[in-house]
Amino acid sequence: MALSDYITTFGQYLKAKYGEKIYKLSLHADVTCPNRDGSKGIGGCIFCNNKSFFPNDFKIRPIAEQITGNINRLQQKTGARKYIAYFQAYSNTYGDINYLKQLYQEALQSPDVIGLCVGTRPDCITEDVLELLHQIQQSGYEVWLELGLQSTHDTTLAAINRGHTFADYQSAIKKTSRYGLNVCTHLIAGLPGETKSMVLDSWHRVLDAGVQGVKWHPLHVVKGTQLARMWKQGDYRSISRESYLDIVGDALINTPREIIVHRVMSTVSRKDLLIEPQWTDHRWPVMNGLEAKLAAVTAPIGFAEMS
Repeated sequence: MALSDYITTFGQYLKAKYGEKIYKLSLHADVTCPNRDGSKGIGGCIFCNNKSFFPNDFKIRPIAEQITGNINRLQQKTGARKYIAYFQAYSNTYGDINYLKQLYQEALQSPDVIGLCVGTRPDCITEDVLELLHQIQQSGYEVWLELGLQSTHDTTLAAINRGHTFADYQSAIKKTSRYGLNVCTHLIAGLPGETKSMVLDSWHRVLDAGVQGVKWHPLHVVKGTQLARMWKQGDYRSISRESYLDIVGDALINTPREIIVHRVMSTVSRKDLLIEPQWTDHRWPVMNGLEAKLAAVTAPIGFAEMS
């Protein structure tokens, strides 16, 4: 058995839809966010250091060049044939609409790219962007908006310096639903001051708001962040693997079968920047632990049951 025998994973969903494994191409669009450029704040979230998600030798290059390089690397390593362009760093719906259109269209130039995943914030969703993504989807491409929410509790959002509220997220979901776009919401377990019940409450609120997918993350303490300074001063303790398995395991057990789980944990690419939790450097104990928890209470399912 595998974790995908108990939940619908993103890879499982894509393979069923396109008949083969689809790989993600992580892209850096050289955008920013309102919590960094001064329109809402300076410095970003207390845990944010986007360098941690890219290799040490990473340099921002034109999107077409990034696409070509990533495809060549994946083809040599895995024999991959089809891809989704993933705009990952910062807020990729934030900026001039013509610039964003250029970015998206450039990413779709390769005939092997079947769609887009666009990472952004709830307060960076405009009608112009939604219309643009809707047009791309209507052209036959797979389109996902990935909304970084992290928590539905406004006290937590303020404490981690998100610069938006849960009401902003609810508004974004309502606007997005009118365009028929898929939304994957990011949630973090281990945020300062949050209990298990608070994290699960966030999950239920996200379900109630209406989403098609979810991504789970443990909170990483990485160098060069306010969170790292809090950790060093003893003001924050990172979540243990056992607590993470307990929280996310319970969430997965109660996840409706039609919800697509894009990720159950995340790692940091730049190991030299990771301070805590060190267990996130080892993916399989987490995957196996979640699988065991689901296997104990959940019957295996086939993807056909989701359709």
